[in-house]
Amino acid sequence: MTLERIVASVVLFVLAGLCEIGGGYLLWLWLREGRSALLGVVGGAILVVYGVVPTLQPAPFGRVYAAYGGVFIVLSLLWGWTLAREVPDRFDLLGGLVCLAGVALIMYAPRA
Repeated sequence: MTLERIVASVVLFVLAGLCEIGGGYLLWLWLREGRSALLGVVGGAILVVYGVVPTLQPAPFGRVYAAYGGVFIVLSLLWGWTLAREVPDRFDLLGGLVCLAGVALIMYAPRA
């Protein structure tokens, strides 16, 4: 796999993660914190976009979604740290690195 394809794949993973976490966060604000129902509608629309973005990955479904799980974990930690001021501890950071190593193996290891 070329560097260009890896970069494009990583960008798609990050975009999917931001859509899933962002859409879910807007729904959370609406349902759990009593914010505007408009946030729920926008959150739902963003979640639909999340459903489309992974289909742009060149790999098969199972591989993409398995690897995305690791990306989601890391992005969730970063979202919590940035927006909710939930500082990850050393075990969160180590776990995130393990997840990213798994993503790299699943998606980008040379295959025969």
